[in-house]
Amino acid sequence: MNDLTVVTGGAGFIGSHLVELLVDRGDRVRVVERPEARVEHLPAGVEIFRADIRDRESLKHAFEGARSVYHLAANPNLWVRDRREFDAVNHRGTIHVLDQARDSGAERILHASTESILTRAKQTAPIGADIHISPKDTVGPYCLSKLLAENEAIARGRAGEPIVVVNPTMPVGPGDRGLSPPTRLILDCALGNLPAIMDCTLNLIDVRDIALGMIKAVEIGRPGRRYLLGGTNLTLIELLNKVAERTGSRVPKVRVPYAVGLAFAYASEFWADYATGKSPRATVTGVKLTRRTMHFDASESLAELGIAPRPIDRSIDDEIDWLSAEGIISIFKTKEHSISS
Repeated sequence: MNDLTVVTGGAGFIGSHLVELLVDRGDRVRVVERPEARVEHLPAGVEIFRADIRDRESLKHAFEGARSVYHLAANPNLWVRDRREFDAVNHRGTIHVLDQARDSGAERILHASTESILTRAKQTAPIGADIHISPKDTVGPYCLSKLLAENEAIARGRAGEPIVVVNPTMPVGPGDRGLSPPTRLILDCALGNLPAIMDCTLNLIDVRDIALGMIKAVEIGRPGRRYLLGGTNLTLIELLNKVAERTGSRVPKVRVPYAVGLAFAYASEFWADYATGKSPRATVTGVKLTRRTMHFDASESLAELGIAPRPIDRSIDDEIDWLSAEGIISIFKTKEHSISS
């Protein structure tokens, strides 16, 4: 195939795996990335286009000649010193990308959303792709910006533009150079840097399965639809037990009550806002999300796309092996588990 495919945010954790799959199948790939983003880990032959999605004019030629566009670029953090950046990047930046991709004649466009916006207060049943979320349901400025972007993409798709939406849950697997939240949890557990934890549920899926799901959504997904890319539901304790078993570390025994965790998050963000300017130890959005049901059922979306996620234990093993190979953690060999297992 010689079709040109454009991927915004293609140097990120999910994006780099997506780019690799696209290159492997023969696509010509152009990655749109921030001027300062590192791209040396991307496959040879990938074209790099430097732009800031906050600046529509900088995207003017980004999508020329593209048949397919994957929009992954976003600010994925739950805290930023200037909260207005969330709307500027995640919401209005998405509008800029969708406008330019449409005007360039792209035949298929994918918008990457997130699972964190699919939660509601007092939700108890497992969450599927068809859940309806309003802005008042969201937690914090990050989630609001992502919901507004998703709503824009879905509305355009339903109005006739060739746009599909995917909502990946928490990605795990090799290659997370930016250390996303699940990777930081795994790393902190492996290094013994978790003095205490809060009870919560997570849904994890291999990053490589997310990348494949995105390609399938572009190929056969229906415009104006949301596709949930999720895998295994685990409590935080279950995840950390798997990491501890693999690395020889210990799971913290201290459980932090919600009120204490929230107070600590507010204090951490205050210190980050007015003193350090660096990411806080805990975020208010992150703590509030622990109170929400994060139990997902992606079976309908996965069946429609023909995706069968690999076992999550294998994904965790692959991530720990990658972190070890990169020199980020050390693996403690045991009789049952070794670095080559």
